[in-house]
Amino acid sequence: MRVHHINCGTLCPASARLVLGEGSFFSRARMVCHCLVLETSQGLALVDTGLGIRDIEDPSRLGQRFVKRNAPRLDPSETAVARVEQLGFKREDVRHILPTHLDLDHAGGLSDFPTAEVHVFRDEHAAAMKPVDRSKKFGYRPQQWAHGPRWNVHAVDGERWFGFEAVRPIPGLSDEVLIVPLVGHSEGHCGIAVKTPSGWLLHAGDAYFSHREIHPVSPRSPPGVALFQWLRSTDNKARVANQARLRELVRGHSREVSVFCAHCPTDFQRYGTA
Repeated sequence: MRVHHINCGTLCPASARLVLGEGSFFSRARMVCHCLVLETSQGLALVDTGLGIRDIEDPSRLGQRFVKRNAPRLDPSETAVARVEQLGFKREDVRHILPTHLDLDHAGGLSDFPTAEVHVFRDEHAAAMKPVDRSKKFGYRPQQWAHGPRWNVHAVDGERWFGFEAVRPIPGLSDEVLIVPLVGHSEGHCGIAVKTPSGWLLHAGDAYFSHREIHPVSPRSPPGVALFQWLRSTDNKARVANQARLRELVRGHSREVSVFCAHCPTDFQRYGTA
């Protein structure tokens, strides 16, 4: 299986030192929306979609707070549909979309691929369709799925995989693409594992935000990122526990599994080109 690493949305929040743990307190950070294009025997599959064409054309879809806080670049050439076409494919070639969760900076491109099947955990789908309690404060934007996606909603069920429970293949794809429960940031947050000739890749979504957080020996979180994650978690205890499991995975199986998250520019530079 061939895997392409693409950036589908550059974000520039204030204070590089607080967000990235390096640089000036007064300069803006640069973060990415790290997505994947998978070339499978069943057509293309996307892991996350970043910001979509309609979000770029009408930033109000993203919400004033998000735009002010993150200063997204709003470049149409960075959308998933543009990236797919840059690779020489057509948008119709995308048959499956595997969002790690449905926050606006992960699901914005859903409407750019209206015929694709969208795979999510049941709890994530329920939280996004009818948000309650703390979920109301999260980044769900109903406009991003107003076109009526072809949802494929999955229960948390499956087998053990490198210490993680209830891991299962994605129906309609090969057993080389797995959905991995990583709840905490959102109700049904997941990771997507992809088997390649050189080993497994695990896209951990927003299970963490900085590569520093899963350092196997001396993990630490930039203060701005730590505060954001604490404020934005539906289950902070589960989020912290899953970060610890990811660190253990890196510590014990780094030759077999490569782990990266959705927004860390350092993670992206390891695999993709900006």
